[in-house]
Amino acid sequence: MHTFLYGPPGSGKSTVGRILAQRLGLPFIDLDAVIEASAKQTIRDIFACEGEAGFRARESAALASAIAGTPSVIGLGGGALLNPENRARAESAGEILCFDADAATLEGRVARAPGVRPLLSTPTSGCVQPPQAGQGKPISRLLAERAAHYASFPRRVKVSDRPPEETADAAQAALGLYRVSGMGTSYNVCVGDGLLDTLGARFRELGCGDRTVIVCDSHTLPLYGERAAAALRARGVTVSLAEIPAGEATKTINTVAALWPAFLKAGIERGHAVIALGGGVVGDLTGFAAATWLRGVRWIGLPTTLLAMADSSLGGKTGADLPEGKNLIGAFHPPSLVLADTATLATLPVRELRCGLAETVKHAVIGDPGLLDTLPRFAFCKDGNAAAPCASLSGTAWLAPFVARTLAVKLRVIQQDPFEKGLRAALNLGHTLGHGIEKATHFTVQHGEAVAIGTVLEARLAEELGLAQSGLAAQLANLFSGLGLPVSPPPGIDPAEVLAAMALDKKKADDKVRFALPVRLGEVRTGITVDDALLRRVLSRALCGS
Repeated sequence: MHTFLYGPPGSGKSTVGRILAQRLGLPFIDLDAVIEASAKQTIRDIFACEGEAGFRARESAALASAIAGTPSVIGLGGGALLNPENRARAESAGEILCFDADAATLEGRVARAPGVRPLLSTPTSGCVQPPQAGQGKPISRLLAERAAHYASFPRRVKVSDRPPEETADAAQAALGLYRVSGMGTSYNVCVGDGLLDTLGARFRELGCGDRTVIVCDSHTLPLYGERAAAALRARGVTVSLAEIPAGEATKTINTVAALWPAFLKAGIERGHAVIALGGGVVGDLTGFAAATWLRGVRWIGLPTTLLAMADSSLGGKTGADLPEGKNLIGAFHPPSLVLADTATLATLPVRELRCGLAETVKHAVIGDPGLLDTLPRFAFCKDGNAAAPCASLSGTAWLAPFVARTLAVKLRVIQQDPFEKGLRAALNLGHTLGHGIEKATHFTVQHGEAVAIGTVLEARLAEELGLAQSGLAAQLANLFSGLGLPVSPPPGIDPAEVLAAMALDKKKADDKVRFALPVRLGEVRTGITVDDALLRRVLSRALCGS
């Protein structure tokens, strides 16, 4: 699959395209540069000597050749897809992202690079053929003439005058495409509506052999098991389905041990890959079973909850719980591919969606406060039936870019610190106290709910320690409660139980629990130790409602 960047002259397709190609580990093709190399002339001279019709013929040939090559990021000329045949070729060969920019921005950019855009400046050449009609028109006129054409592309990103790196960030969110490296073999993360149906083709592209096991839980198997299996069988893959009970109580080494015989029966060898179809529990257990089967086979993540899409499916941390605490057994074993099909969120119960939104708020606090601007779209969560599916999310165009932007925060962090040696500890915001609360309530408080509570309490710790300004905890509490999430522990919790669970936390160093504490929206400090007396005081106040 190719990625095509399209839009008016001066919108930055070449500059941003090179950044995207580097991030995605793909070649970059500047179609205009290819045309110039083939013709041994500048675009300006081609227009002067052959006219626009001659240039467009060369452009169509160059596009066909690029599409026939290996997957690439391809920067297109500003009118390349005016030809319906070119557009049809591109749409069948990949995703098209159109850049939107205002006339003033484009005029400034074109002025800084004059003479290379013949439709905007009259060429001077030794050719006797006169310039074609329409050359020399101002960018505002060109934009007006092509406004309906550019608006017809569903994937668009605003350019204006933001730096190229920020435009590349927005482009990746709009495309839902990321590549993760730093833990050995790199892998792709793809976000979009309907990706389950592409599973068979992607499985074959990865070279995962002719058989697999899809691990589902009792919720996801009836919803999506056969659909995923059908996509694989259509590509000649033999599929076995393995079901585990749903819920955190399933996340044990006994469940992992039950998956190994399923792998054996299916004939899973080192050249194969297994698939996790479900939420965080399914992903963690399947990934750990894959890490330990035959000393390591590949696995593919198909997260079906917002929490798993934004958090647990990324970064390669796999494992299981012990009765004494969460995630005490595990291994770093990154997936070979993550496909986040946002259509699956429409069948997610509202309570589960809220849990995923807790991670979104956490990611906003860590590194992208702008994510909070999207949260009002989820206002239905506050008063909705917690057990009802989120059917209102079906077909919403903004959902996939929102999920992509949410998970991008974690991806940026793990790219810099893949094995949690320092910076990655910021992702533990809300989790240190949150895991203790989960354990103390015997998991009646779900993970995302515990993260919301833990984040508010850890903000209070930060305020007490003078790291955060007074009011941050209240601000976070308002954000979480506006989504229908709890912001204080349920009554009856014994603070001693929470502290005892925290004492077994895997984030300890030198026998001390290390916290990631929020300083302000967009900044978290890691490696902070907290006095037990202060912890007890903050917990007791929360339990007393003060």
